Amino acid sequence: MDIEQIKKLLHHREPYLMVSKVISCSENKIETIKTHTNDEAHIKGHFPGAPIVPGAMLQEMCTQSAGILLTKFHCPVDNYDSEVTKGHAIGVLRRVEKAKYSKIVKPHISIEARVELKEQVEDIFSFKAKVFQNNEKVASLSFSLINTSDSILF
Repeated sequence: MDIEQIKKLLHHREPYLMVSKVISCSENKIETIKTHTNDEAHIKGHFPGAPIVPGAMLQEMCTQSAGILLTKFHCPVDNYDSEVTKGHAIGVLRRVEKAKYSKIVKPHISIEARVELKEQVEDIFSFKAKVFQNNEKVASLSFSLINTSDSILF
């Protein structure tokens, strides 16, 4: 899935779009890629002279990846298009149960998120995720998203 298809499924846009490519996506699993650069605001300030990808951006990458999976397979709207579909907010972060960061993540080296849907209870979806850089696990996360009315956003 390319960037234009991703933008159709997500409301996020640059500079906050944390998924640049979808490697694979099924009803319960998604794998995505992002390569951060020194030009991005969150890298410029974290930390000048010794840039590190913030853990919050790793969480956001996983959240956005899960959002793509939800929009593609668990959306209450047929043919969802982030530019024109109104009335639904798909994949809003509800809770972070666990966030463990085990390695420093450097920009200019691709990171891969592997996100798995573990449970759905009504409009709440629970996920587990792992993030890799150079085939090494750098983060493990557990979180839940909710599909809700977009009236909460506006």
